[in-house]
Amino acid sequence: MSDAVLLVVMGVSGTGKSTLGAALSKALRLPFIDGDDLHPRSNVDKMSRGDPLTDADRQPWLETIRRTAVSGVQRQLGDDHGSHPEPNTMSETEKTLDERSMVVHNGQPSPVRDEDQKPGIIIACSALKGSYRSVLRGETLSEAEGSKHSGKLPTWFVYMKGSREVLTDRMIKRQGHFMKAEMLDSQLKTLESPENEEGVVTILIEWSTEDQVREVVRALKAG
Repeated sequence: MSDAVLLVVMGVSGTGKSTLGAALSKALRLPFIDGDDLHPRSNVDKMSRGDPLTDADRQPWLETIRRTAVSGVQRQLGDDHGSHPEPNTMSETEKTLDERSMVVHNGQPSPVRDEDQKPGIIIACSALKGSYRSVLRGETLSEAEGSKHSGKLPTWFVYMKGSREVLTDRMIKRQGHFMKAEMLDSQLKTLESPENEEGVVTILIEWSTEDQVREVVRALKAG
């Protein structure tokens, strides 16, 4: 899978991860999944109450994202080699991600991609700590799980960087999102900048979506 890519659009809430992820999906012709949709109900309930998630809450969620993202790319490549989870052993979250990981072919979801299309998947996920990003890179799965699901899928992070002032304004204006504006400070305190890590593209949230996409595409080509 060396020619494939897992592209994680990361940052605190309010940076516009979903907007950029959808735009990159269109530009790169890759499926996009919002990681927030994959949280178990227990996590969503905690965040709705304003309670921050613990690392224990996040660990299985992050592992599911990595594991099933790899499976989705394997389906695009037509290269399961028996490592694709059987449907009756997959959680509902994994089934959802697995279905969405298919490319769009002739207007319909399909595991088959055009010959000139680079395989991969784009996922929006806060990924605030280095340890979380290690899970998403497939570096921390158990030996058994890693051999089946981690693969050699290169992982890039698109770090959406912005000031507290801009983020606060965005959070206050958002409607229908379980993240509360008063939790922003907690997220900013938790954030461990990925800027010194390999495979990271830093994007400023003040840029237009078009400029953000252009910079990501440039970095991927140069990388």
